[in-house]
Amino acid sequence: MRILVTNDDGIYSPGISSLARIASQFGEVVVVAPDVEQSSMGHAVTHSRPLSYKKSPIEFPGIEAYRVNGTPADCVALGTHLRNNIQVVLSGINMGPNLGNSMWHSGTLAAAKQAVLFGKKGIALSTPAGNSEPDFAALAPYVEKTLKLLLADPNEIGLYNVNYPKQPSGICWTRQSMRFYDGKIVPGKDPMDRKHYWFTVIPLEPADKGTDRWAVENGYVSVTPLRLDLTDEKKLSNLIETEKWEQ
Repeated sequence: MRILVTNDDGIYSPGISSLARIASQFGEVVVVAPDVEQSSMGHAVTHSRPLSYKKSPIEFPGIEAYRVNGTPADCVALGTHLRNNIQVVLSGINMGPNLGNSMWHSGTLAAAKQAVLFGKKGIALSTPAGNSEPDFAALAPYVEKTLKLLLADPNEIGLYNVNYPKQPSGICWTRQSMRFYDGKIVPGKDPMDRKHYWFTVIPLEPADKGTDRWAVENGYVSVTPLRLDLTDEKKLSNLIETEKWEQ
C-alpha cells in the first residue's frame, strides 16, 4: 500500500510524526506537508503563484518527507503528482478536533477531500488539544485500530473523518453533528493600542446521540463516512415533484 501523509498544522507538528510512524506499519509512506501552519484554511488551493517543495528540516526515520509552500490541498496535489502511485492520503493527526460544523473550514479534512477528488481514499484524523499537546503515544493503539479498519481495502474511493477523545474507550460509526451557534465578535487591543477582533462561537444546543461530537464527548473514537456531493436530495426531489422552477 502506498500512503501519502499530510496535515494542516505544518511539517513540525508532533501529530504528523506520530501518524507517519503508525502508517508505516501499513505500507510505504511519504510525507508532504505545509512548511507553516495552515489551520482552518479549508479547501484553499494556490493558483496565483508557483508551488515548490524542499526536504523536511526534521527527520522522519525511514520515511521520505517534504515541506511545501502551500495549503493542505496543495500538498496532496503536488504529492500525488510526484508520487503518482499513491493509493491513500492520511491527514493529521490534527491538534484540535474537527467535529460537526468545523468540517466546513478544516484544512485537515480538505486534504482528505482533495484525495477523493483525485480518485483516492482520504482519511482525516484529529484530536483535542489544550494547554499541552495531545498524548499521541497514548492514542497510538486506537490510531492503529482505526487504520486497520479503514485501510482494509486501499483501493476503495472513500472519505472518512476520524476524531479521537483524549482517552478513548472504544470506536463507533457516527454522523456529522449539526448544531446552531451564537456567533460573537470579541473586541480587543494589541500592545500598540490598535483595535483587533476575535471571532468566537457558543453552541446553542447539545450534541445529538450518534453524532461525532456526542461520541468524542463520551469517550469514543468517532469515525464518520462522508461524501463530496452536497446536494439536498430530499429538497431536490420535492422541487422536481412540484415543478418549482422557471420553464
